[in-house]
Amino acid sequence: NEAGSIEQVLTSVRALDRKLSLGLELIVVDGGSQDNTKTLAQPLANQVIDAPRGRARQMNAGAAAASSDYLLFLHADTILTTAAAKELKDALAREPVWGRFDVRIESSSEDNAQDQRFMFRVISFMMNQRSRLTGIATGDQAIFVRRDVFESIGGFADQPLMEDIELSRQLRSHAKPTCLKGPVITSGRRWETNGVWATILLMWRLRWRYWRGESAEDLARAYKR
Repeated sequence: NEAGSIEQVLTSVRALDRKLSLGLELIVVDGGSQDNTKTLAQPLANQVIDAPRGRARQMNAGAAAASSDYLLFLHADTILTTAAAKELKDALAREPVWGRFDVRIESSSEDNAQDQRFMFRVISFMMNQRSRLTGIATGDQAIFVRRDVFESIGGFADQPLMEDIELSRQLRSHAKPTCLKGPVITSGRRWETNGVWATILLMWRLRWRYWRGESAEDLARAYKR
């Protein structure tokens, strides 16, 4: 249900592909939208395919449909900037195992207060620093990975939450991530809807519980409450 953003995301990627001669194969994987996401995506993508709902399952389906040596997983509310695309092109020439971008969270509304925009900058900075220190990437950071390595670990774990954390853990055993400055720009709508501090506390609690060994299914139920 990304009709409000899917055209902007795909149009921007297509423009970068033409400008930088990236040779992208653009695949959109839909998990049962009830709006016109698929209709809007159709003329802008190489393929629009259906998959069972769930980020891990949808991204695995997209990877299976792709034919290139590298896979880039871009969420529907995340923009690949020109700087990020140029950096990616240069990085891929060095054949990295995997990597991710720094992320910048932006408000989905120009009416939001200045203090909230400041908080988004702080959150973005902390996310990027944590990722560099731990070697763990989040899906918002547009993870890219060499196809053969992705397939060797079985792709994303079939779980409803923390699939990006689990993938990072597995990939770290092959190599440290290539950390690109980018940035990619992701929507702050989740933070705006649920509250900045409430979202920060929720995500830290969930990561702590996952580290303690709780199942992704239990955490997904807590996340949806």
